[in-house]
Amino acid sequence: MARIAGIDLPDLKRIDIALTSIYGIGRSNVVSLLKTAAVEGAKRVKDLSEEDVNRIQKTIDKEFKVEGDLKSEISDNIKRLKEIGSYRGLRHIKNLPSRGQRTRSNARTKRGKRQTVGALRKETRAKLTQTQPTKE
Repeated sequence: MARIAGIDLPDLKRIDIALTSIYGIGRSNVVSLLKTAAVEGAKRVKDLSEEDVNRIQKTIDKEFKVEGDLKSEISDNIKRLKEIGSYRGLRHIKNLPSRGQRTRSNARTKRGKRQTVGALRKETRAKLTQTQPTKE
């Protein structure tokens, strides 16, 4: 297994597919990365020479932010938005969608589990009063 940017790449996959397992490198980035590193994208990871792996590693280090650096930059940006009190920052604080999606219906993943609002039925109210200990 070749190890690039702290990630073990699977041997049997093509290098252009295997590089997408690195956080921060997608399909379009892989094309430019391999062109800059002068490596053929159809090669399997196990067929890469040490020189190819080193060229890819140097290109990633020089041109891309990946893994921990990218994650910390994203979290810093979100923290900055929260501190300055921007609309996007407030949406992050309230754990709601920040890019204009509707929330009246949908957005269930972001908003969380549904919470029932309204009056209790007689049966459920009776159950609740029975389970709660009395204060004496």
